[in-house]
Amino acid sequence: MHGLWKRLRYRLEWLGLTALLKLVPLLSRKSCYQIGGWAGRLTAMCDARGRRVALSNLEAAFGNEFSPARRDEIVRESYQHFARTMLDLFWSPRLTRENYEGYIEFQNVEQSRADIAPSHSCVVGSFHYGNFEWISLAAGWLGFPSAITTQEFKNPRLDAFFQTLREQSGHTTVSREGAIVRLYKILRRKGRVAMLVDTTLPPHQPTVVIECFGLKTIVTVAHAWLQSKTGVPMVPFYCEPLADGRYRAVTLPTVRHAEGATHQEIAQACWDAFEPVVRQNPAPWLWMYKHWRYKPAETPRAYPVYSQPSLEFDQIAARPNYAKLDRELIQTAKAARRASATESVRR
Repeated sequence: MHGLWKRLRYRLEWLGLTALLKLVPLLSRKSCYQIGGWAGRLTAMCDARGRRVALSNLEAAFGNEFSPARRDEIVRESYQHFARTMLDLFWSPRLTRENYEGYIEFQNVEQSRADIAPSHSCVVGSFHYGNFEWISLAAGWLGFPSAITTQEFKNPRLDAFFQTLREQSGHTTVSREGAIVRLYKILRRKGRVAMLVDTTLPPHQPTVVIECFGLKTIVTVAHAWLQSKTGVPMVPFYCEPLADGRYRAVTLPTVRHAEGATHQEIAQACWDAFEPVVRQNPAPWLWMYKHWRYKPAETPRAYPVYSQPSLEFDQIAARPNYAKLDRELIQTAKAARRASATESVRR
């Protein structure tokens, strides 16, 4: 019975997304923006669990800087930004290489072009701020098509929808499972990779501990490891919402760090480029996300209510580099050489 319900649910989800993909692009830009705002406001009212996470995140990050009323307002706006981001992804077939600059303007792009010349290879780091889906599309049309990592859905029927939408400006999607070695090979071939750097992962995955609003958190180490192994520039890139439903894609100065910097130092430098953006305008960040899912076993700071102490956290915090990925890379290279040798013998 459970299997039957699961198949039915997956089918219904597929039908729902099919309908959205057909209907949303028929909306005017103004209607799409307004509906996203209404949907976000309604979700903020109904999603009690997500609101609790968001309010706790804001209190932990900013303390008493905001009144309860202002925190409520920021949470509602955060839901609205996220709803518009998702709805805009389904509206994005209306965007083309010829018209996208009518909806997205750019800041500091030419400086970044100069920073990554002559190879134009780089790691593009972004985060869950503003319309992070559109900024990815804009980067492709702007001349920076990249390999981007994606998380597979529990419902495999949905993967093809989002792959098509996210690749329409020239990107190539790479599933998260085993992605880091493939991304490394792309960079070695002078390609580009892009990823969200504020993704919290379980301690057993490739992670590093950084400070975020003065609170320690575990995030992916992928961007830092790739940069340290290849030496390519790391370019922070984010999306700033504008008042009229348009967006501004902003490239920040290329992350600089001392030679021989640890993965922890590189990841911290990348986040340090983004945190002032959130402090200046917090609402576009995804506050409903559990950014501090794990915390040190002992800490004087108050963490969000959902945070769980983790003994592994302290072990990761004391580890400036993630050596296991180096071993995985060596094993992959050996396996590739063995396969090549076997194929040569057969020939």
